[in-house]
Amino acid sequence: MLTPAEGTESTWQATGDGAEEELRIQHRIADLERRFGDPYDPDNPLGITALLDADERGELLAEAEDVLAGFQLNAEFVPREWGGRLERVDTMGRVLRAVFRRDASLGLGYGATSFLAAIAVWAAGTGEQRRRVAELLLGGGRLAIAYHELAHGNDFVRNEFRATPTADGGFLLDGVKQVINNVVRAEALVLFSRTDDAAGSRSHSVLLVEKDRLPEGRLRYLPRYATVGVRGCQNAGIEFTGCPVPGDALVGELGDGVELALRSFQITRSVVPSMILGGGDTALRTAVSFALNRQLYQRSVLEIPHARATLVGAFTDLLICDCLALAATRAVHLLPAETSVYAAAVKYLLPKLLTETTYDLSVVLGANFYVRGGEYGAFQKHVRDLPMISLGHAGTAACQATIIPQLPRLARTAWFTGPPAPDGLFRIRGPLPPLDPARLELVATADGLACSLAGAADELADAYGERTGGYGEALAALAGELEAELRGLQEECAAMPAKDRTVLASPRAYAGADRYALLLAAAACLGVWRNQRPARGPDGEQDPHAASTDFLASPVWLTVALTRIAKRLGRPLPKLPADWEEHLLDEVLSRYHEARSYDLYDTPLAG
Repeated sequence: MLTPAEGTESTWQATGDGAEEELRIQHRIADLERRFGDPYDPDNPLGITALLDADERGELLAEAEDVLAGFQLNAEFVPREWGGRLERVDTMGRVLRAVFRRDASLGLGYGATSFLAAIAVWAAGTGEQRRRVAELLLGGGRLAIAYHELAHGNDFVRNEFRATPTADGGFLLDGVKQVINNVVRAEALVLFSRTDDAAGSRSHSVLLVEKDRLPEGRLRYLPRYATVGVRGCQNAGIEFTGCPVPGDALVGELGDGVELALRSFQITRSVVPSMILGGGDTALRTAVSFALNRQLYQRSVLEIPHARATLVGAFTDLLICDCLALAATRAVHLLPAETSVYAAAVKYLLPKLLTETTYDLSVVLGANFYVRGGEYGAFQKHVRDLPMISLGHAGTAACQATIIPQLPRLARTAWFTGPPAPDGLFRIRGPLPPLDPARLELVATADGLACSLAGAADELADAYGERTGGYGEALAALAGELEAELRGLQEECAAMPAKDRTVLASPRAYAGADRYALLLAAAACLGVWRNQRPARGPDGEQDPHAASTDFLASPVWLTVALTRIAKRLGRPLPKLPADWEEHLLDEVLSRYHEARSYDLYDTPLAG
């Protein structure tokens, strides 16, 4: 079941560019799925039962960590030039979904946290720093990241933790960092530290602190923080007192901390939401299982119209999320001048949509939603974990605060005037240039994704009329409404008062950021659909050059996705053909019975 040649992803193997690379990615994912096994098998020592038991104990499942060590998951976080497997961030999101669909604590606690720390070193570290971090991670070690402090939240420019420069070129560390994942277990820390008392963006720097190079007695660990979600993560604090570190601990230049953080956030904000889609997959899969197997009033729950509509809606939302995640992760490579706003948008919108989706699904489960163990316990765990992941190192408000100040400039200089995003942004298996954090701009200077909405209605009728079938009229109407929404947002943002571009922004400005993120999601869905080719031609024969399945090339999912987005935006909704729900429900059930993922990749799964 897990051999890529037997799954729907195999169609890519017949294409030219990137086929060999894609095949390697498929094999990595299949290998990881195979190592973990069927999560729903009661005899699997790495299954849901064992993971839930570990979560109740507030631990990471040791046997699962051993599997990830054997798979060398840390190699996903190390660039290929330093001996790892990291070449593109969209791939990292795909691989980590296999972990997050089982346990978000494991995905963060074993893996993603190390990447959040390492990216600063890959972006600005010296060759020696990169070598040491690569050696640490490839040897099975851990990094921890310490940007924020509880007293200041996401306003990390006000952080008080100090790294005082000394006469010998080194630093003295003093202060406390709280709620750091893996701070005790990690062999090295990436610390965001105040190095200058002056106000402004040059007051902080980033240090790579390796514990085995520190003198004894200069640091102590603070008690662990208990959390509602991701209970297996080891969140604790650390206090330094007059702790000397050498000058070669400095990452980048003195005073580079804010710029380095903002550049790193563009990558981490893009890829972490892509990872957590694995949890959404499990939530939907659990609800489908319940709907199929639970009898109510002498019929299955699946026969209840509301339950069917909810499952279809959740599946569509997962596709919407993945389209935006795809655009954001590929923009890191293809549109580095635009990534700052896309990264913030996906980090804001995707956890929000998934949280609302899991709530809707909880209504289908009814009282079983509250069960912490057994067949449906995984659902409750993912509901608890998701809000914790969405906070992370850059919560909702921080992401909106990144978007809002950029909207007036983009409204005046980019929307409806700039070129649309390139097709490569939406090709789910297409090749990408190497990752280069140095190319990322701190603020967006263009917005090709939003520009993709301009003229979309006419394009759907002219260039894609044959593919839209009976959905053409609805699609054209939806595209027109979304373009009109963007024009309305453009007028509002162009007239945005100066106060709304600061931390004192009004609720109206925050609502504008929400509308903007939804419009980006709509543009991403349109882009993904445009770049699909039906797997079978008009004669019914398999197209050897197709890069997708018939499902993604169909207009049905796109029409429903745009309808759900337009509804959130309060736009008028067109009448849809009668068969749309049945079409999507068939796909939901097919992927459930054949153990295939509920995302764009339709990946074969264990179980």
